[in-house]
Amino acid sequence: MPQTLLCFGDSNTHGTLPITSSTVRARYNASTRWPGVALAHLGPDWDLVEEGLPGRTAQFEDPVMGAFMDGRPGLRIALQSHGPIDVMTLMLGTNDVKTRFGATARTVTAGIAGLLDIALGDEMQARHGGFKVLLICPPPVKEVGPIAREFFGGRDVSLGLPVLFSELAAARGAGFLDAGQVIEVSEQDGVHYEADAHAELGKAVAEALATL
Repeated sequence: MPQTLLCFGDSNTHGTLPITSSTVRARYNASTRWPGVALAHLGPDWDLVEEGLPGRTAQFEDPVMGAFMDGRPGLRIALQSHGPIDVMTLMLGTNDVKTRFGATARTVTAGIAGLLDIALGDEMQARHGGFKVLLICPPPVKEVGPIAREFFGGRDVSLGLPVLFSELAAARGAGFLDAGQVIEVSEQDGVHYEADAHAELGKAVAEALATL
């Protein structure tokens, strides 16, 4: 029976291309997006569920994009919509460092902790017969390009996330991958990934899943 991988995240799980204009949004095809790349590396005995929502945060209702950007109800919906799943990847935190949220690295990490507590709690673990989680820390943002103003001060916050995410993963018994050690964000918009970065991240995720 195939194993099922659920990838829960934001626009970089969705596969949004680096933004060249605030009015244009484009998406990589399924085989280019990192979840699809990971699936290809994992092999034919795996199924994939992609749950990437552009703008999603770990914990904040966005006053511009909408209250549904808060990842907590979204994760509960995803875990009740799909399954049973065997492994879940969680990669959020990029949008949490937007200026309008005023979050510190520890605040962002607290939001991730809440999501891990949902996923690893008795209710969801029992619902799926138990599943493992790989926490992925996104690479630090760069304050460049057409959306730089939204991330003013965000780079300093995001640079503090890898150590805290790693410690959190260990405390919660989750796997951990620091994507910033594998890829960098695009110089085009400082947030999203080029196609070659998706390829590298997908390979690294597959390798990390094999060690869970």
